[in-house]
Amino acid sequence: MAKFSSYAFQGRNKYGNKRVGSHASKKEHYRAAELRMMQRAGLISDLREQVSYELIPAQYGECGKNFSGRTSRVLLERSCRYIADFVYTDCTTGQTVVEDTKGVRTKEYIIKRKLMLHVHGIRIKEV
Repeated sequence: MAKFSSYAFQGRNKYGNKRVGSHASKKEHYRAAELRMMQRAGLISDLREQVSYELIPAQYGECGKNFSGRTSRVLLERSCRYIADFVYTDCTTGQTVVEDTKGVRTKEYIIKRKLMLHVHGIRIKEV
């Protein structure tokens, strides 16, 4: 059995995608170009990229009183967020569409997709 050295995998993404410009993959880059053309054609409007949604707010605990007599808070858990690849308005229906370019559906993504539906009532369109 051959041994794999760590330097052989440096610079590679776990799922094999390659960054293109500001996008995480070629697929996302091409989808962004396609959506920009759709916006110029008037099919969609208000195109935004990398929009953040808070799924679970940060959790704080009380630490006691500080020297001025105020109760100080300490961060226990950071907030949980979902970052959508694209958000736009479909001009034919007038609805806001949250879109994610997916290659591999990870367990983390599936949980966040379910939380988006539960917390915000938003279904994510997977491309």
